[in-house]
Amino acid sequence: MTHGSNNPEIIYGRNSVQVWLDSGLPVKRLIIAADTQGSALQKIEESAASRGITVTRLQRHTLIDIVGHNRHQGVAAEIRMPAYVSVDDILAVAEKKNEPALVCILDGVQDPQNFGAIIRAADGAGVHGIIIAKDRAVGLTPAVFKSSAGAAVHVPVAQVVNISRAIEELKEKGLWITGAAESSDTSFKKGDYKGPVGLVLGGEGDGIRRLVKEKCDFLVSIPMFGRINSLNVSVAAGLLFYEARLQRNG
Repeated sequence: MTHGSNNPEIIYGRNSVQVWLDSGLPVKRLIIAADTQGSALQKIEESAASRGITVTRLQRHTLIDIVGHNRHQGVAAEIRMPAYVSVDDILAVAEKKNEPALVCILDGVQDPQNFGAIIRAADGAGVHGIIIAKDRAVGLTPAVFKSSAGAAVHVPVAQVVNISRAIEELKEKGLWITGAAESSDTSFKKGDYKGPVGLVLGGEGDGIRRLVKEKCDFLVSIPMFGRINSLNVSVAAGLLFYEARLQRNG
């Protein structure tokens, strides 16, 4: 396993901090604004106490200085983001669940909110893990964690040097690779996702790069009925994930 940054990072907000505490992942420091109270904060303090985590009470303006804004809901935690896993770790998750692998491959998603929303959809649909590129793509950050509504704790993420090579490895291990591309005439509904499959989604704006597209076994598109020719990548991901899950469970 490889880790992200060794520098401690800040997450904030009552839901994000509670999810993190419940996950059992390490907390270096828990900070609560001195003038904050209520049942949600009490539950956070109880969770911290049960794990032996010391709570530091600071003035609200000091908490704003630490977080960088005032949208912290009176609580923040100094943490380290979950470790990246290997591609084999993701396949092992599927094996442990006795399911054919369902893997998401992101080719250049750069917006933390999009990545967080994709992770949240992946968790909801039971995707076994997500593969991202090391360069020119957003990684696991506090902003991604927050926009995932905490799902980033539960979905394994592998960071690879070369997406095309990772796809080749998945194909060698028996996965069929389906890419979402506007240019395809095949509706995503006609794809077959019952077996071991990798779903490739491209970055904002340009979609899947040509070399990555050429590695795909199949290309599908999401039919559009308005004036815009494509969906936000996180919405497209959600549709693909749930189509795969419905085919498997239907």
